[in-house]
Amino acid sequence: MKGKETRETFTIEVCFTPKLFSEIITKENYVVVLVDILRATTSICAAFANGVDRIIPVGDMEDARKFKEKGFLVASEQDGKKMDFADFGNSAFSFTTENIGGKTLVYCTTNGTRALETARSAEQIVIGSFINLTALADWLKNRKSNVVILCSGWKNKFCLEDSVFAGALASVLIESPFFTINCDSTFAAIELWTNAKTDLLGYIQKAAHSHRLKRLGLDDVIPYSFTMDQTVVVPVFNGKEIKIK
Repeated sequence: MKGKETRETFTIEVCFTPKLFSEIITKENYVVVLVDILRATTSICAAFANGVDRIIPVGDMEDARKFKEKGFLVASEQDGKKMDFADFGNSAFSFTTENIGGKTLVYCTTNGTRALETARSAEQIVIGSFINLTALADWLKNRKSNVVILCSGWKNKFCLEDSVFAGALASVLIESPFFTINCDSTFAAIELWTNAKTDLLGYIQKAAHSHRLKRLGLDDVIPYSFTMDQTVVVPVFNGKEIKIK
């Protein structure tokens, strides 16, 4: 009688802030899903959906300014406000085909690109948002790796919208027999998603960053940022730049 075949499984871990990334329990064969729903990772996915060729993420404003001096298109914001030297801020609606189609974009934001810098040691970093949720989940299932969902948060602190997305993605992945959950943070994120999903926009109204954007008059992009599956792009960071496969 033949022995029972063993199925390889992979873990899902949620890291609620970049500050906690050094403490993750997943140590090998893992891909990081970078999440900054309001607004960086949503905007990056929108840019690729509209034809940007590549995105060069940088960790600080001075580096972004130097790229601008070299003639690059630059998207840069601090605390939600577009930097004076930049071509764009951090709104997905800025990245139209007319503006960025076929071009290279340098990108620097308050939370998202800094979180990416934190995760540079990962084997691979992929960009996650509600607007590419299903395509991303399918990509991860085919990748056959452990998954760490890294929430960019707000200045190294917990934020609601990224954590809700982490729960949404984990909920999709755990439906596959190839994934298991290895930490309480993933269960907590799924609980947040379960509470939020019937009225996602209503739930997110309590998020602190949605109020920051409203005060700045930048909240027009919020409904789009929580709309599922607007694109099938899956942007991947290769250590130097972000491109789609």
